[in-house]
Amino acid sequence: MTYFRNKIAVITGAGSGIGRALAVEMASLGCHLAISDINASSLAGTVEQLPNRDNITVHSASLDTSDREAFAVYAREVVATFGGVDVLFNNAGVASRNNLALLELDYAEYERVININLWGVIHGTHEFLPHLLARPNSHLVNVSSVFGLVAPPNTGAYCASKFAVRGYTETLRSELEGSNVQVSCVHPGVIATNIAVAADAPADMVQQFATRGLSPEQAARQILKGVEKGKARVLVTRGAYLLDWLQRLTPAHYRPLMFTMMGLKPEL
Repeated sequence: MTYFRNKIAVITGAGSGIGRALAVEMASLGCHLAISDINASSLAGTVEQLPNRDNITVHSASLDTSDREAFAVYAREVVATFGGVDVLFNNAGVASRNNLALLELDYAEYERVININLWGVIHGTHEFLPHLLARPNSHLVNVSSVFGLVAPPNTGAYCASKFAVRGYTETLRSELEGSNVQVSCVHPGVIATNIAVAADAPADMVQQFATRGLSPEQAARQILKGVEKGKARVLVTRGAYLLDWLQRLTPAHYRPLMFTMMGLKPEL
């Protein structure tokens, strides 16, 4: 993947999971990095794992992507450090807590999830897109989810944010058609990250992520291959491909098969 060599990439949510794996893989490919995460200690752990550090420049900073002013300051720091940006990964995200039905969710939980998952993407795009437009052959990558394609129960706030990321990204792709900026939307399936643990998910779901999930490293390699090929939609895991196919085939009636795939009871 020579596409990333000597490019400058911004990755949010790089303290763990897919974000960390993207940073490690891109560093190995000779890509200069601006990485951020709300958890400073986790981000420091990512920096320690980066290969090829003698040959690349790394800028790391603690960042709450939901904070508009903080993101603006961060973007100015990155551009001042590197002089520009070639690739942006709006990756930071969280899941809804406690696996609650919509009627049980309070406004604070909606705001927490949407502020990070959607507004974080908007903030990143708004701050860095002018700089991407100033570079040849640049790329903007927004991370949605398989739950930006299908909607299981008890994921309402998360689905609302990830469907919105999908729509926002598709609009960007339409508006930037013919420009030097390619746009991709990533839809990961079950990945072996700590997102379920952080969301206080039920024990069986946590176990499913740990035992059945694709490793973040494998996910990162699939994402980077899709980005290098200029794919509009990058599906990660076989489950993501199957669910995408189901909702395309029968958008009004995919739910029973989705329930079976996910081990859910249809009456939920």
